[in-house]
Amino acid sequence: MAPRPGRLGNPVVSERSSASAPVSRVLRFPSAIPRDAAIDAWFDDGRSRPDLRAIARGWFLRMRECGPDVRELLHDGHPTACVGDAAFAYTNVFTSHVNVGFFRGATLPDPSGLLQGSGKYMRHVKLKPDTAVAASSLEALITAAYLDLKRRTDTHE
Repeated sequence: MAPRPGRLGNPVVSERSSASAPVSRVLRFPSAIPRDAAIDAWFDDGRSRPDLRAIARGWFLRMRECGPDVRELLHDGHPTACVGDAAFAYTNVFTSHVNVGFFRGATLPDPSGLLQGSGKYMRHVKLKPDTAVAASSLEALITAAYLDLKRRTDTHE
């Protein structure tokens, strides 16, 4: 199936299938750039709790470190990390917690059981300031999400 057309800043969903494989969806953002000043402004805006913003910023910085092909943008009002233009992860701040989310989280290995959600594709990890998280396990999820999308986009899946 051909990609749906999208406007600048709006996602394009690429779908590919074959007789032996189910449809694979990749959410693409042609407007993603290497470093988006709007993301730093989002972290500094002061509208949410400073401790939650610090947690979200730390994990987003980890996403940025995945590789030289990482691009970013604000999507649906939150920082989103992409491999090229293919979204792999995001952070978002809520009233009392932070989500570190994965656009294809349902396909990620999660031996520590951090991922939450029951959607067809997306999953997230909920982080609270007063609750410890297995940082190495979350780092592994971020790396796996990056490598998964890198593989999917390198093979045009």
